[in-house]
Amino acid sequence: MSILAASTAGTWGGMIIWLVIIFVFFYFFMIRPQQKETKKKNAMMSSLANGDTVLTTSGFYGTVIDITDDTVIVEFGSNKNCRIPMQKSAIAMVEKPEEAE
Repeated sequence: MSILAASTAGTWGGMIIWLVIIFVFFYFFMIRPQQKETKKKNAMMSSLANGDTVLTTSGFYGTVIDITDDTVIVEFGSNKNCRIPMQKSAIAMVEKPEEAE
């Protein structure tokens, strides 16, 4: 009977080790990169200012005119007549005016 108990304990120990290995794999290859990307996007949104050129998630380039808590008014085109309010989450990339020069 002790042989059966030792065999069962060894099986559980091996299973726990594999579960830990799988968790570590998921953390370093899925969870951690997503957290880094979220921090990067939050930093980009906090540095958003009037006059910045932005690329929206739909592929339009525009200039930020006004910023509120979660809404941004973006001006599209060269005639300065197309101003559209949109959520901050719709901004994919920010380019500062100093970087363009």
